[in-house]
Amino acid sequence: MNFGQEQYAGVNRLLNERFGNYGTLIAVHRGTASGSIVENTAAAVTAALASGGDIIEIDVVGSTDGEFFAFHDGNELRLCGVDKDMRAMDNAGIRDLRYRWVDRPGRTASVEPLVELLSSFKGSTLFNLDRSWHWWPTLLPVLAQLNMADQLLLKCAAGNHQAISVLRASPVKFPFMPICRTLEEAQFHLRDEELNTVGVELIAPGPGSAFLDPEIHRVLNTAGVFTFVNAEVLSTGIALFANYDDEEAVLGSPATGWEPLFELGANVIQTDWPWLLRDYRWLREQHGRSGDQAAVALGEYVGR
Repeated sequence: MNFGQEQYAGVNRLLNERFGNYGTLIAVHRGTASGSIVENTAAAVTAALASGGDIIEIDVVGSTDGEFFAFHDGNELRLCGVDKDMRAMDNAGIRDLRYRWVDRPGRTASVEPLVELLSSFKGSTLFNLDRSWHWWPTLLPVLAQLNMADQLLLKCAAGNHQAISVLRASPVKFPFMPICRTLEEAQFHLRDEELNTVGVELIAPGPGSAFLDPEIHRVLNTAGVFTFVNAEVLSTGIALFANYDDEEAVLGSPATGWEPLFELGANVIQTDWPWLLRDYRWLREQHGRSGDQAAVALGEYVGR
């Protein structure tokens, strides 16, 4: 099954090829940050790819004078040791910041310009750009100049009509994934011919969510979009998908953390533990996806 409208098949080819190769895709939250590697950096992207990631999430922030960087605002104190809002800083001020615990002589660790980061992976790496919608009026033309539309998945809340109107008007039809909390939101943009809607990010804060029904995932797939769910655990502790998440999978068992997401038919699972999720996906493929064979896969995984 190919996702997206037929008229946008060209720009969606790489994404659909990836689904054809791997089935359920692994999205990596902010890249893989461990040891001396910092989130939202080119090194984190490389580490995420080496760890089994198929799509790499990168956050976007804009300076007051129109430059763009790979950073999740709100983490300035934690990562850089400054109690400032990067969105209120100019380009020069942001470039002066350093990731304090890994910056050292001969290996400067600074906040990376977005265009430089993306350009260094031109050709194959798929990116999920988060928190970029506020800057779309000026960011989209910059992204268009990269000639990487087939690698860039853009998203915003399904109800953010102001941002979506900017995306609709863009001559470059970037793959789009609305963030949805209800089935109505998930279906709202599917037939808009001015949007290249390829997927829907589903938020399920509790057990009563319609998104916990496998039939809903099947219906959305039939309508031409993939379903994207979040297993990563945010520092706020807010449940993104009914507490089927990385902590449950890693500290408990993948049978209760990740397996329900596969059983629902989720097409993309976002995680902070891509190497473990990659291994688990492989075990499911090797031993079957249901019944006794799935139990064997779970046993082998937990027993490692």
